[in-house]
Amino acid sequence: MALPVLSPPEQRILGSLLEKQTTVPASYPLSANALRSACNQTSNRDPVLDLDQESVERTARALKEGGWLRIVWSDSGRRTLKYHQILDERLALEPDERALITVLLLRGPQSPGELRTRTERLHPFADRSQVEGCLQRMATRPEPLVLELERRAGQQDRRWIHLLGPTPQVESAAVVPTVDRDAVIAAGADTRDARVRSSYDSVATEYAAHLADELRHLPFENWLLGRVIEEAAGRAVVEVGCGPGHVTAHLAAGGAAALGLDLSPGMIAEARSRFPGVEFEVGDLRRLSRPATSSGWAAVLAWYSLIHLAASEWPAALAALIRPLDPGGWLVLALHSGTEVRHFDDWFEQEIDLDFVYHEPEFVVGAVEAAGLVDVEWYQRGPMSSRGESSQRLYVIGRRPR
Repeated sequence: MALPVLSPPEQRILGSLLEKQTTVPASYPLSANALRSACNQTSNRDPVLDLDQESVERTARALKEGGWLRIVWSDSGRRTLKYHQILDERLALEPDERALITVLLLRGPQSPGELRTRTERLHPFADRSQVEGCLQRMATRPEPLVLELERRAGQQDRRWIHLLGPTPQVESAAVVPTVDRDAVIAAGADTRDARVRSSYDSVATEYAAHLADELRHLPFENWLLGRVIEEAAGRAVVEVGCGPGHVTAHLAAGGAAALGLDLSPGMIAEARSRFPGVEFEVGDLRRLSRPATSSGWAAVLAWYSLIHLAASEWPAALAALIRPLDPGGWLVLALHSGTEVRHFDDWFEQEIDLDFVYHEPEFVVGAVEAAGLVDVEWYQRGPMSSRGESSQRLYVIGRRPR
């Protein structure tokens, strides 16, 4: 059968009905008011809409006339008109196909990893390969339901779209500038690591002198670290890439059992000198182990410590940071936001050889969700000119499922 060509409001209505039929079956079919609330909710929707009641009811009638929706009377209580989708029946969707179409209708183009995370309440995919298999099945129907997009610059995964109507996000994808974020490991990851280590060793003393008390002037960062302290509730936390140790010391002062880890021996020497009551070790974040005193970390902070990694290194790095987290534990990322790779030859009046890799929020959030974290939040703030900042700052929190 010919596929429908659904407008964005029609996509939102059918996606909302598909979702609520599974997640709140006791309230389904939906009344007009409930349908409008489902369409306009701010969670699990991209973009967030503000449809008025008249628009919802008018669009629902058009879907009924097209044969994609039924309007029925409530079978109990007050006689109220309610709305029931029949898209899944018309398209003969299997349960796994239904879940993926639902999330694609509600949130637009997504990678297989994102889709697996976002369909947890709709259908249990055991792993990413099951999602990819289902997408391939839908893409090879006589009338394909989905399409795989070309990989966007800075993204590690290709995204998929549904073919049930226009998807404006696809056009906007073409304007993203091309940045080769893997150029930083052109000579090999070991060579890059050696440059990072020697550069930070060179600037350790001056870096610490300039930045060890910076949290006094960063209200947002203090708020975020306060949340980490509260969540940890005295349990073990680790900051990987701790530099001169001021963030680790802040966590320890708040009551967390904090450890600082850094690749640079020079930075660890500065941290131990400035904060003698806090534990610091030389180490590589990609080989993070569990704490000696418990089964896992309550929080792992990568506070401006993934900023020298190539885009292709992110999946393995995130997996290494998530693996020793306790179930329910937090991963907290801080980094520069942007679409470039900046090279520095000097820093704090010292000669260095260092590349800073900037990523867009979409890439970072997508990577975190693809890694299996849930309840993901992200925040972006502009540069503070009073501190000489020149880049947007991005903060992302994700929780390991319990």
